[in-house]
Parts: sequence; C-alpha cells; structure tokens
Amino acid sequence: MGTHKVTPSLIFAVSIATIGSFQFGYNTGVINAPETIIRDFLNYTLEEKMKDPPSEGLLTALWSLSVAIFSVGGMIGSFSVGLFVNRFGRRNSMLMVNLLSVAGGGLMGFCRLAESVEMLILGRLVIGVFCGLCTGFVPMYIGEVSPTALRGAFGTLNQLGIVVGILVAQILGLDILLGSDDLWPVLLGFTIIPAVLQSIALPFCPESPRFLVINKKREEQAKDILQRLWGTADVTDDIQEMKEESVRMAQEKHVTALELFRAPSYRQPILISIVLQLSQQLSGINAVFYYSTGIFKDAGVSQPIYATIGAGVVNTIFTVVSLFLVERVGRRTLHMIGLGGMAVCSVLMTVSLLMKDNFEAMSFICIAAILIYVAFFEIGPGPIPWFIVAELFSQGPRPAAMAVAGCSNWTSNFLVGLLFPSAASLMGPYVFIVFAVFLVVFLIFTFFKVPETRGRTFEDIARVFEGRPQKNEGEVNRGQPGKEDTTDV
Repeated sequence: MGTHKVTPSLIFAVSIATIGSFQFGYNTGVINAPETIIRDFLNYTLEEKMKDPPSEGLLTALWSLSVAIFSVGGMIGSFSVGLFVNRFGRRNSMLMVNLLSVAGGGLMGFCRLAESVEMLILGRLVIGVFCGLCTGFVPMYIGEVSPTALRGAFGTLNQLGIVVGILVAQILGLDILLGSDDLWPVLLGFTIIPAVLQSIALPFCPESPRFLVINKKREEQAKDILQRLWGTADVTDDIQEMKEESVRMAQEKHVTALELFRAPSYRQPILISIVLQLSQQLSGINAVFYYSTGIFKDAGVSQPIYATIGAGVVNTIFTVVSLFLVERVGRRTLHMIGLGGMAVCSVLMTVSLLMKDNFEAMSFICIAAILIYVAFFEIGPGPIPWFIVAELFSQGPRPAAMAVAGCSNWTSNFLVGLLFPSAASLMGPYVFIVFAVFLVVFLIFTFFKVPETRGRTFEDIARVFEGRPQKNEGEVNRGQPGKEDTTDV
C-alpha cells in the first residue's frame, strides 16, 4: 500500500466526527454539578402542582430518574445504530441525528420557563437516544476513514472526545459560570451548540469510503476520497481489500443478536464482550462521575466541585497515556492493571471515608484514592472493552456484537445510576466495597478467559475460540488487522 500521510482533510473529518463523542461525555457529566439546584426546581415545581409538599423519597426518585433515563435513551440508541449506518451512510447518519440533540437540548433548556419536570426528563431521554447512536456512529466512521496504520491512535480520540466533554461540563457547571440558580437550564441546553457546529461542518467531510465500496459499489468516488484523505495517489490495494471484504460479507451470512448466543463459535467471544462491558460499568466509575460532588463533600472538601474538575483533568491526561500504551503493553495486561488498581483504590476510599472524622489526613487520602482510581480506569477499563469487541468478531457478526455489547454497557450504566443513591444512603462508605468485589471478580475472569488480541489476525483469534490449532508464531504476526480497531467508552 502507498505511504499514508496525516492530511488536513483527514484531521478535519476525524475532529468533526469526534464532536459526537464530546456530546456523549458532556451529557454524562452535565447533570452532576447543579444537583442541588435541580432538586430545588423539582421540589418547587411539584409544590405548585400538588396540594402537599413532595416527600424526600419522591424527590430522590425523580432526581435519580432524571439522571438514569439518559441511559435508557442510550440503550435504545445503541441498539438502533444498524438501522441508520447501512441505509443512510456513516456521515449522513451523524448529520441526521443532530436533530435529536437540538430537540433534547431545547426541552431541557426551556423546562424551567415552562415549569415542567416532564420536559426535563423527556429531554434527558431524547439526548440519551442521541448519545447512544453517537457511541456507534463515531468509532465506526473514524475507523473507516483512517489509514490502517493510524486506526488505533485515531480510534482512541473517540475516548478523548468523551473525557473532554465530561471536563467541559464540569467547568461550565461551576456556579460562577452556568451552574447558578438562573443559568442551569442554559447549561443543559448548551448541547445544542456542538450539534449546530457539527451539522454545519459535516457536509464538508467525506462519506466513509468503505461504505461507498461495500454498500453502494461506488468505487471511483471512494478512490477520490481516499486519495484526498490519505495524501497518496496509490490506493488500488486499499480499494481491492474493500472489494474482497465485500465478497466475504456476501458469503458470510448476516448474524442476528440471538445467533451470537446460539452458535458455539460465537458464544465465548460474546460472553467475553458482555463481561468486559460490565467490568467497565460495574467498576463504579459512573457512580464516581455522576455523584462525585457529593462524594467529595462527604470527604470534607469545602469546594467539592473543584475536586471533581481535578478528577476530570486526571481523566483526560490518562486517556492520552492509554493511547501510547495500548499497542506496547497489550489489551489484556492493561485491563488487568486497571481493574486491580481500581479495586485497591475502592478499599482505600471506604477506609478513608470511615476514618475521616478521627483523622484530618483521611480526607486527602480519599481524594487521592478517587483521582488514582480514575487514572486506573482510563488506562484499562475505559477504552479497552469497546475495541476488544471489534477484535473478537469478524465482519459478519461484528455489527450485532457491537449492538449487544453497547446495550449491555448502557443497561449496566442505567442500573448503577439508578441504584447507587439508595445503596449509598443504606450502606454509607461501605458501598465502594461492593465495587471492589466486582472488580476482583472481573480481574479473575480477565486472567482466565480473555485472550490477548494485540498483533493477532482475526482468523487466529477465531481459532482460539473454536479450539483449532494455532498457526505458528511467524504466521501469526504477519498481518495485524486486530490492532487498529475502534474504541469507545
């Protein structure tokens, strides 16, 4: 294949696509800072409508619903990715669903003027559907426009977009910016701005060349796009590879989600995919992100929101670190290091929260434990579960596997968001011990069940699951299509 350069048009296309990941991060983090203000809004609005003031239980339930309904939308969205991408193309799908972002942002932005709790909750649901779709579209598009050698690095930019989104949401959520009594609807509605920017820029981005060759049979158009994106005249080999893939896909029957569980050769990889997604969500990371302001307050921090922003900065730095480590250290090893480190930090958090009243230093230990916990998350369980799924399946079953994995991720995300407040009020600091137990279980599972996919061909990974003999080492490392698949949170 010709040598591929990093061209301005490639950087432009990938950057504009990453706005979708930013949106996902922003809407995950945005609900955290104005928690008390939104609870007051719920209280005041319900008092106007009901004869008696609402009970504390009802307020907590509505608040939890406002947080968690986002994940219900995400489940619906992540399962609908296939309906869009093969019909309308990758780029046009990203363009179309921005309408959902504008609708969701509008509902949330005007809920206070309308004094409507329903608008707030519906807006969170709609924005959730949009973000669920983005978690499918963005990695797929980035993976398909990037040259093979750069696909891994560009794929990690998707995760970077997410953590930057979380960080921006935390900063804008400061009460001196948009997290005030008057401006919190603007904070929630802000998501419209990136949607409009992306909609203006997307028509200048090319459609995925893979989609054009495989789904639309438009070779010439794909060839022009590749030459422009990759800065090389010789793309014949790349086009040829796409045509061969098209032939292979025609032979490989379309696999439904149910068949993944029925066919013996898919059963183990789909189990691994689901457990890896669960290991990401049940690690407790979202509990820390959704409710970090409250956790820092419990730890005795006078300005908890600044500590939360600190966690966001750590998050961003270690995502960049992971970008450089993932091809050197290997997926399985990084995932195990991440899980082990998080388990230790969870125990530390519990101990320090229990002892903070007796010892001054314990609040600092708790904050340090949270920050190190976040760092370990971004090294392993953050980026890895997404692209390992893409590596465990060949072209035919991959869309169905990504949908099942995405749905299990959003479902567990939903359950954590819904159950954590009640669990925290029942168990107090001991709640992190529950996460520590999960982390140890996932660590053991990864050690015994998850194969190392770095530098292995798809065929070789399939051989592992079918119990066929391995090729010899020289052949194994010859092609490395598994290396550069896309990642996501």
